Amino acid sequence: MPLLQFIVILVVIGLILYLVETLLPIDPVIKQVIRVVVVIAVILWLLSLVGLLPARIGAVARPLLRFRV
Repeated sequence: MPLLQFIVILVVIGLILYLVETLLPIDPVIKQVIRVVVVIAVILWLLSLVGLLPARIGAVARPLLRFRV
């Protein structure tokens, strides 16, 4: 993935998170949950881009299921 595309995606995610935080009149606890979920999703996405996490969780689960009898 080109660096410019990577930066644009992060900026768009940040902009959407900012708009949710400022424009939606919802409880602060729900905003905190949304913020945590987005941050965890971005971290997992970054780890999968770098190669420290499999791109699909199913890629890890299939070999484990194969050895069951």
